[in-house]
Amino acid sequence: MENLDLLTRYGLFDAKVPRYTSYPPANHFQTDVGLQAQRGWLAAVPDGSEISVYIHIPFCRRLCWFCACRTQGTKTLDPVAGYITQLVKEIGTVAAALPGGVRMSRLHLGGGTPTILSPHLMKRLLAAVFGEFTPTADFEFSVEIDPTDAAPDLLAVLSDHGLNRASIGVQDFDPVVQGAIGRQQSFAQTRDVVHWLRDAGVPSLNLDLLYGLPHQTAVTFGETITRVLSLEPDRLAIYGYAHVPWMSKRQVMIRAADLPDPLMRLSLSEQARTRFEEMGFQSIGIDHFARPDDSLATADAAGVLRRNFQGYTDDASPTLIGFGASAISRFAQGYVQNAVATSAYHGRIEDTGFAGSKGFALTPRDRLIATMIEDLMCRFRIDLQRLHASFPDRWSQIETYIAGLMKRFPDVLERRCNVVTLRPEARMLVRIIAHDIDGFRADLVAHSVAV
Repeated sequence: MENLDLLTRYGLFDAKVPRYTSYPPANHFQTDVGLQAQRGWLAAVPDGSEISVYIHIPFCRRLCWFCACRTQGTKTLDPVAGYITQLVKEIGTVAAALPGGVRMSRLHLGGGTPTILSPHLMKRLLAAVFGEFTPTADFEFSVEIDPTDAAPDLLAVLSDHGLNRASIGVQDFDPVVQGAIGRQQSFAQTRDVVHWLRDAGVPSLNLDLLYGLPHQTAVTFGETITRVLSLEPDRLAIYGYAHVPWMSKRQVMIRAADLPDPLMRLSLSEQARTRFEEMGFQSIGIDHFARPDDSLATADAAGVLRRNFQGYTDDASPTLIGFGASAISRFAQGYVQNAVATSAYHGRIEDTGFAGSKGFALTPRDRLIATMIEDLMCRFRIDLQRLHASFPDRWSQIETYIAGLMKRFPDVLERRCNVVTLRPEARMLVRIIAHDIDGFRADLVAHSVAV
């Protein structure tokens, strides 16, 4: 492809850098920021403000080998039922610690497999959520759905509670690729769930794909893309598979020799991007795509696109409350992550009703870096005028950062007046450039390759 020498020179095929869904990345959270900070920051949420709610369901009936998420397998619903009991308790405790006028603008159920819940357990969970938090007028309720584990009666419960955005993981429809990653999911299963959701009136559908999987080729991935597009999604996301078996032990089931090389990874990513754009999707950030009338595209056009733990979002709320094991909450003051292991999570909820175990308190310098990185990741530029207005006492620090960037990336960045822009042909380098600004550069083994 064009500009290959440029991308190679700046380390696209070698660098291991964060995805920057938070700053600092979660592997830099500290144990001295936990329960005490969580309580104080909850109480400090402004009365009458809007919050987002994320609930983590860490259970799966099968453990896909490619996945590096915090999940655990189960053959019965017994541990899931016990977990829901603890979630209900946590929701009540946290809600009591918040000001009474807080309202919920977003609710997202992620995992794991949220659709592993029985209809009874899902009703119990949602009753707790809606019993404590009043939705806003433009409330969005989204759920990650596994088509192989999504019974119609469970989907009906979600629909009855106002589900208006569904996210379905596809990864790849090729049977050889699916066999190599331990995830058998037919196109027919996926299509049937999509049709059910559409018939139920769910207005927005997201589909997620992975590139860089074992045995993927341009031909087989092209067939997957064609099938995905036939389902007429509203949003698409394509992520690069991160092979980190030293962190996710199940990935030892995937042979490194079967993975495409860096040039093929890049080619597969560009293949998907080209097809999506040809079909009328707008490119959003580094890995999302949306119909022009989708709210994500609208936010992008308005310059208010944001990035959080679910990727790119149009969610404007400054506060995200995470429930469940390993869930992360975002406050104006910083981040708090719940105990990661379900056993530790259960113990903390039993003791206090709170599960915060580590986190990070943001300094003014951290906020400056976070703003610069989010600008780059969302808009491929840094607006110096906005930075100076937001951080008036850090003018010299801002100029020092920018001068360093321009020196280290002279043929990638350009500065015109008060805007530094990443050239379109070099946008794949955005994570590398963000990492250059990052003050936390240790422990790179925890991160994925840049392409």
